[in-house]
Amino acid sequence: MPLNNKSDNNKIGLYVVSTPIGNLSDISQRAINTLSESEYILCEDTRVSKNLLKKFNINSNLISYHKFNKKKNLDKIIKLLKSGNLISLISDAGTPTISDPGAILINECLKNNINISLVPGPSAVSSAISVSGFDNKFYFYGFLPKKKKILNEDLQILSKLNCSVVFFISAKKFNKSIPIFKKFFSGRKILICKEMTKFYEEFFREEIDNLKIFEQNLKGELTLVISEIKKTKNISQKLNESDKNIIKKTIDKLSVKEIVNLISKNSDISKKEIYKYCIELKNEN
Repeated sequence: MPLNNKSDNNKIGLYVVSTPIGNLSDISQRAINTLSESEYILCEDTRVSKNLLKKFNINSNLISYHKFNKKKNLDKIIKLLKSGNLISLISDAGTPTISDPGAILINECLKNNINISLVPGPSAVSSAISVSGFDNKFYFYGFLPKKKKILNEDLQILSKLNCSVVFFISAKKFNKSIPIFKKFFSGRKILICKEMTKFYEEFFREEIDNLKIFEQNLKGELTLVISEIKKTKNISQKLNESDKNIIKKTIDKLSVKEIVNLISKNSDISKKEIYKYCIELKNEN
């Protein structure tokens, strides 16, 4: 494709292009334009990408680029970019390089002063956070490691972060992972996102301590969001002298219930402690 056929918005170089996480209608017009103008499109699974390109009549050449061949094809891709080609990098779904191949290519482009541009769009991470109802400060971890030692060490650290935590996990592995989530994130809530934006989209919300084995046959990949640490109110067990004086002055004017509500509203003292002191004063009289 001649260089002068490029649109004014597209420079020569590598484009990191976000594609839909499920519903193909979520693709942006800019993403369609960029993919159409690309001489080559780097993709994880050509079968998945062909479905997307066919829907939008995109005829660019596909190059398989996944975790098993990302180093092998690196020199070839860099040579194509240096030759003045516009190349797009996409993943099977969502934003490339987020728990997907691409970081090695990005760094190699930086070393070779090759232009890198971004076409933003859907991401399972931000999509899940947006519907979670949890703290919008979050830590994205990605897929759980296979080695138990690394897994336990990482989750031990993550369990201390007072923010939402996002994981990707294979649906087939979810049931086996429930015990370890309970171990490290007890007392917190979880959102399980299944097939987001697709016809069978489902969101499961549960207390982590109440998680049970899913009996239904889960497929694909799940996005999990674990809530921030639940704040517990620091309840004081003792009435100070100021509170006691207020109670003494009001004990004959207000009911015990009214006094309890008054004192507890302006302090962290338990209602039980206030009630107990009121009854003691009543009995003295």
